[in-house]
Amino acid sequence: MTPPEPKLDFVFRIEADIDKPRSAGKNPVGERLHIPITGGRVSGPRLSARVLPGGSDWPVIGPDGNSRIEAHYSIEADDGTLIYVRNMGLRVSSGAALDKIRAGEPVGPGEFYMRTAPTFDAPDGPHAWLRERLFVCSLWPAPSSVCVDVYQVL
Repeated sequence: MTPPEPKLDFVFRIEADIDKPRSAGKNPVGERLHIPITGGRVSGPRLSARVLPGGSDWPVIGPDGNSRIEAHYSIEADDGTLIYVRNMGLRVSSGAALDKIRAGEPVGPGEFYMRTAPTFDAPDGPHAWLRERLFVCSLWPAPSSVCVDVYQVL
């Protein structure tokens, strides 16, 4: 008997609007940023929602230029259900690609690696499946937003 091979199923896209990053200062492991999440939209075959303002991403950019992503925010499903999102991951890129991302210039998919593994705190009811599954994401940064494609691990 062998375990089933995991597969990925696209469930929705999060398009989160963000404000300009602010430095919270350097520490022994790198520079902590504060990136306010100001709104956005969730759309896809398994969920429609809006991203509520007030969340933040608190990445730490290490001495090597790579970031440990840690975003916390809330979404409100179209039926009014509030869902808390905690999304942690990694961005790896060259210094030149990071400079382009910060300047709002386009970067190609081969210039960076940006993946996360979100967890969802959803109440009992039609969205409980979010807390009962594992997910991985592929991200694409833009100057005033970030696109997050969410995949359920089957």
